Amino acid sequence: MPLIPEEPQIHESAQGPRVTPAAGRTASTPRPVPGPRSAVTPRPGRPGPGPARPAPPAQRPHPTPGRPQADRQENRSAPQIQLIPASADGALDAADEAVDLLLDSGRAPGDILVLTTGEQHPWAAHELSFGEAAYWAQHEAGDDVFFAGSAAADRVRNRPVVIVAVNGGDAAGVLTGARERAGALLIVCGDPQWINAVLGAGV
Repeated sequence: MPLIPEEPQIHESAQGPRVTPAAGRTASTPRPVPGPRSAVTPRPGRPGPGPARPAPPAQRPHPTPGRPQADRQENRSAPQIQLIPASADGALDAADEAVDLLLDSGRAPGDILVLTTGEQHPWAAHELSFGEAAYWAQHEAGDDVFFAGSAAADRVRNRPVVIVAVNGGDAAGVLTGARERAGALLIVCGDPQWINAVLGAGV
């Protein structure tokens, strides 16, 4: 059966957080572009101090040292799929809102990967401005939300939660790859009818 968007709310369960759609999204306001990195430069939507890349607020804890590796590989064979209806122009904003809901529900920042199918997220572009080595070092560290564009989608590692902002480009290729990289939850921000067609009615 095709995936059907539900009422907007979030739940924590044995299968992980559940993000359900925010209806009526058609357009977005202009997105802020990150400025030079400094101790007072926050990541868009997630403020926090730090001399390099700002850390998340204290109430959004990182995974504990003793957290079993198996917990980060939840339901690898069948991630839960959630759809957030959004236009191509509004997909980035929808993805940011999904990240905030997940963090507020207790998900660790390092659990979350955000992929864009078209224009890069401003934070990905900002981090890449400091060089490929520094950018991928943050990915390898795995201690914060990581943003990547379609060109890097084949290089990123699996994470418990993958969010895809369908904002143009080779959306089908990114989306099918994202399903393989999501351990527990795949959230797709875009046109639900098109998403169902790509992922298949059997999901």
